[in-house]
Amino acid sequence: MGEMSSIQLGVIGALFLSVASSVSIVICNKALMSNLGFPFATTLTSWHLMVTFCTLHVAQRFNLFEAKPIDMKTVMLFGILNGVSIGFLNLSLGFNSIGFYQMTKLAIIPFTVMLETIFLKKQFSSKIKFSLFLLLVGVGIASITDLQLNFLGTILSLLAIITTCVGQILTNTIQKKLNVSSTQLLYQSSPFQAAILFVSGPFVDQMLIKQNVFAFKYSPIVLGFIILSCLIAVSVNFSTFLVIGKTSPVTYQVLGHLKTCLVLAFGFTLLHDPFTERNLIGILVAIFGMGLYSYFCTNENKKKHSIDLPLASQVKDKENSPFLGGKNMGNQEKENHEPKKSSKESLV
Repeated sequence: MGEMSSIQLGVIGALFLSVASSVSIVICNKALMSNLGFPFATTLTSWHLMVTFCTLHVAQRFNLFEAKPIDMKTVMLFGILNGVSIGFLNLSLGFNSIGFYQMTKLAIIPFTVMLETIFLKKQFSSKIKFSLFLLLVGVGIASITDLQLNFLGTILSLLAIITTCVGQILTNTIQKKLNVSSTQLLYQSSPFQAAILFVSGPFVDQMLIKQNVFAFKYSPIVLGFIILSCLIAVSVNFSTFLVIGKTSPVTYQVLGHLKTCLVLAFGFTLLHDPFTERNLIGILVAIFGMGLYSYFCTNENKKKHSIDLPLASQVKDKENSPFLGGKNMGNQEKENHEPKKSSKESLV
């Protein structure tokens, strides 16, 4: 029970860190882009990832965590995929209306559910699906104002959905299959994410806003907000991998929509952004859906844990049985004669 409580506290801490850091960086970036006129979102993201890697490298040097070697091909493909997904999301926002972009983000949850069901054979109960449906309806009511379709924007949105879903599923799968922590995976993959965005970011931004990041006049206050944004991004990137690893890609997306509701509420209360009854109704429906999702997930996890405990004790009893002693010794000898696996683990 004590172990379960510590796991639950770890999950709650990861969720809180993700919400707090994400809302903070939205506020910081809104001030940077809207008030100070720095519109280079993709390039800024590459700087975020570079600062994240440098911070983790320093932490690793001080032995705050142990770097675990992962197969280079796995890490490189994973890092590039995540970097490409960020680029596609930014392009989707640039070539679509705000409403259609919000629809793109909403589509990530059902698409993730579909992929996990088909390829990972994961089962989602009807209660979970209903709570997710309520959540998506609520966020849609609160945030979608207009829907303007165009062919290029639709293609970019589809690519953004696919790469984002696959990237987040791999974030969870790699941590569990290769037994690496969120910090170890982020440390190994962030250089590749940063590299692809550092190279492509200026071109993507030039295409979207017709401005050159290298020709921008950087005042001290702009530089200050960029540094602040990069420092907050370390926490955002770390908590993203942490939440996906401890929970699931779907739960992370649910958390993302909670952040959307909080940002809308913050904009209304502190920044006096326009707010209608429709926004309020949508936020309330979304929060109700999130509450149901959390409740149903907690109940299902408790049932699963109550089933797993007797099974685990039965396995332990069999292992300790004297009648199986010879078999266990034989297995140990067989394991001792097996060749050692490579120190670098791979999913590819």
